[in-house]
Amino acid sequence: MAALFLVEMSPMAEAVTCSPVELSPCLGAITSSSPPSTTCCQKVREQRPCLCGYLKNPSLRPYVNSPGSRRVASSCGVPFPTC
Repeated sequence: MAALFLVEMSPMAEAVTCSPVELSPCLGAITSSSPPSTTCCQKVREQRPCLCGYLKNPSLRPYVNSPGSRRVASSCGVPFPTC
């Protein structure tokens, strides 16, 4: 997993602070059929290295693994992780 993380990060990338609150701009798009905003997609891309950790958290898993979250990730061009 660590190797995959290193491959996906660019050499100039800064460390990501994993915080599900960072994905709050996506709440409307996740809970409705509205398209994700530019800010939402930016946050999904930033938080991509954190998604497996969110899926492993029993409190967050139902939200991250929801059909709405999968649709938002797809709309933003972020592949849904297989952890």
